[in-house]
Amino acid sequence: MTSKKKQAEQREEKDWERIDEAVIKSQSFLEKYTKQLIIAVAIVVVVVCGYLAYKHFVLEPKNKEAQSAMYVGQRYFDLGQDSLALFGDDNGYTGFESIASEYASTKAGKLAKVYAGFCYAHVKDYDKALDYLKGYSGSDVLLSTLVGGTIGDCLSNQGNFKDAISYYTKAAEKVDNITHSPILYKKAAIAYRELGQYDKVIEIFSLVKDRYIASPITLEADKYIEEAKLLQGK
Repeated sequence: MTSKKKQAEQREEKDWERIDEAVIKSQSFLEKYTKQLIIAVAIVVVVVCGYLAYKHFVLEPKNKEAQSAMYVGQRYFDLGQDSLALFGDDNGYTGFESIASEYASTKAGKLAKVYAGFCYAHVKDYDKALDYLKGYSGSDVLLSTLVGGTIGDCLSNQGNFKDAISYYTKAAEKVDNITHSPILYKKAAIAYRELGQYDKVIEIFSLVKDRYIASPITLEADKYIEEAKLLQGK
């Protein structure tokens, strides 16, 4: 028993010796690199403070300016006056294009870019519309759906039905509501019809009938399904 007790005491003594060595090494490390550590901490503090100052004194005021500029453009957009919304008027409003460029780093500036894309889609300048819309990466589900659907429309009008289908279906799945999803699925199905993929037409309209039974699109579904079956048999 005595021997075991001594062995335990010896192990404990060695453990304490190792701890002491580790503490001494830590102290030596701190003494050796104190200057570098202080500089590193100071750099982090400066970067964080700089970002907060930029956000508070630059970004937030610019975002408010952009929001004020956006107000007039949104009114023009709602009235269907796409040219004025895009390029501005003679009363101080500079247009979505200008706002998107000048305030690119702000939320309002990024929204102006989306509106510019919508306007270009309306006037059938699909290449420019895609340039503005494809860069959107916001988290707003409804806006993401509208962007995805509009990109799909642009691609369809350019004859790129395969890529259009991808945007339509992704947007429909993401929003998953009775208002927008059936419309997007219908557009995807019609694009499949253009590609001669009638089995996919049937599949998508059947999905709409099952999942969104109260949608007006379901009233059209059987017509498209029967048409697809007839075209399959030719």
